[in-house]
Amino acid sequence: MSSDYETQYNNRARVPEHPGLIAGWARDAEIYRSEALCELGVSYGESERQRYDLFKPATINSTAIVMFIHGGYWQGLDRSFFSHMARGLNARGVPVAVVGYDLCPQVTLGHIVWEIQQAAAALWRRYALPVVATGHSAGGHLSACLLATNWASVDDNLPNQLVPAAYGISGIYNLKPLTETSINTALGLSFEEAERESPFFWPAPSGLVMDAVVGAVESEEFLKQSRRIVDVWGLSGVQTRYEEIVGTNHFTVIEGLADPENAMTRRIAELAGA
Repeated sequence: MSSDYETQYNNRARVPEHPGLIAGWARDAEIYRSEALCELGVSYGESERQRYDLFKPATINSTAIVMFIHGGYWQGLDRSFFSHMARGLNARGVPVAVVGYDLCPQVTLGHIVWEIQQAAAALWRRYALPVVATGHSAGGHLSACLLATNWASVDDNLPNQLVPAAYGISGIYNLKPLTETSINTALGLSFEEAERESPFFWPAPSGLVMDAVVGAVESEEFLKQSRRIVDVWGLSGVQTRYEEIVGTNHFTVIEGLADPENAMTRRIAELAGA
């Protein structure tokens, strides 16, 4: 079975043109940083990667701030590739924090979950606005973790609905299959740790909102990951929706966020009260 999981989860092998797509992200992100109203490298923790870049609209129309969390299987990339993910939302009047975090194997995956919780808490303390979490791939996993976080256990001064909504893009919500793949070399997850860090197995955040979207031409496992979190959490009172983004693969699925008229951008703006 593990060789099948290897094929299903190895997105770089599935999309051979990925180096050009990732280079395009870096280029588009740099262009947007040069023209956007932004505050770069705001620290939320001790390490160099525990920082966020805040991209601000000319006029704020939203009642929440959006946090965008990048992918890279918790072991690659950084926030500088994804600045342009704020472009569409900024044009709709929504402020966006593009967040960085430490990577495996320098830290554990559980530590990354903790870091992202600290980042959301830092945004709340600074702006006193709820945080709508969105993220791609590993960032989709971390977005769902934020939605299902018991904030009192992070800090008793935080509101229990600090993150009222999450929009996961090609997320991985059950990490157990990854223990049978080469992706786990850097993650070092035991089967028990994989279950513990999987939001799929956490108490469902009933009454809150979870969208799980995925590229329509992604692997069957990625489609299943999003369908299952929606099914399971939906039965527990979470307001869920599942969508396949037509014609997109694991890398092209996020391109719409740079466009204010794209349906994904409009939906996240709606979740943020814009």
